[in-house]
Amino acid sequence: MSSDLVVVGAGIVGASVAYHAARAGAAVTLVDAGRPGAGVTAGSFAWIGASGLRTGPAAALRATAAQEYRRLEAELPGLPVTWSGSLSWGTTDVAPETGPGQEVVDAATVARLEPALRQPPEWAVWAPGDGAVDPVGVTERLVAGARAHGARIRPDTPVTAVSWNAAGRVVGVETAAGPLSAATVVLAAGVATAALAAPLGVRVPVGPSPATLFQLGAPAGLVRTVVNNADFDLRQVAAGRLLAAADSPERTLAAVRSTFRGAENAELLRARVGLRPMPADGEPILGPVAEAPGLYTAVLHSAVTLAPAVGRLIARELAGGAAEPLLAGCRLDRF
Repeated sequence: MSSDLVVVGAGIVGASVAYHAARAGAAVTLVDAGRPGAGVTAGSFAWIGASGLRTGPAAALRATAAQEYRRLEAELPGLPVTWSGSLSWGTTDVAPETGPGQEVVDAATVARLEPALRQPPEWAVWAPGDGAVDPVGVTERLVAGARAHGARIRPDTPVTAVSWNAAGRVVGVETAAGPLSAATVVLAAGVATAALAAPLGVRVPVGPSPATLFQLGAPAGLVRTVVNNADFDLRQVAAGRLLAAADSPERTLAAVRSTFRGAENAELLRARVGLRPMPADGEPILGPVAEAPGLYTAVLHSAVTLAPAVGRLIARELAGGAAEPLLAGCRLDRF
């Protein structure tokens, strides 16, 4: 089987690359050892918006996150995105400098936005354009979109190696089901990217970074925004169910119960530890690999936030051959 492009990894980044490339007319094969979105993507808190780092090579990419998700919603109707806004407080002693789309609000405003709070903070940072997604649901919609544009989807097909010819050019991948040939191979395989690239003499400095999520049982409507404070990141993901990103289940439960009225009987339903791919400097590693023509890397932290932008820009680079300015600071050769 031959294609213009083989994308290794059907997490949200690989799915986005496959969708955008197929939409642009490329012959795409998306291959994964498991099911789309079932790996580290499923363990993401999936907060989308203006909050986070405003400096560094990917700052401009992060600034486009909400806009890119709005675009994707228009292209893929029914995308599971909730635009709830976010409230952050208590992580610094004084109100921080706000960024685009953020404002500092007082206790009365906080109480209006989160009426179940026992003691609204004196101030919080309100980002009304923020939201959150169902990361597996978004991945599945991207895969369906890629398939609708002609992409071939190969789940449950582990990639065992990247193939290259005598001239040192990448020509495809080896899988448990046989070889797949391609003009370009995109490694969007998370922490497995480093091991797949290493036999080609390519060092991709990315390793696993544990992240813990807790699903909590709690009354419907208890939390209305994405809440970020010193104890947890917290959002309502379904009626009677909260999702928290934090370190300790006991401390998280105690903090939720003491923070919100009506949460006295909140209970832990499930804990999940995901191994996020974390580049050595924390910034995305995106782009062609000079030492291995035909190889392209797409590995990053904040994958759920940046996937729509990254997928669109990578597809444009692969289709047109011109470097995208927003990706300029994210190349592998910076290491």
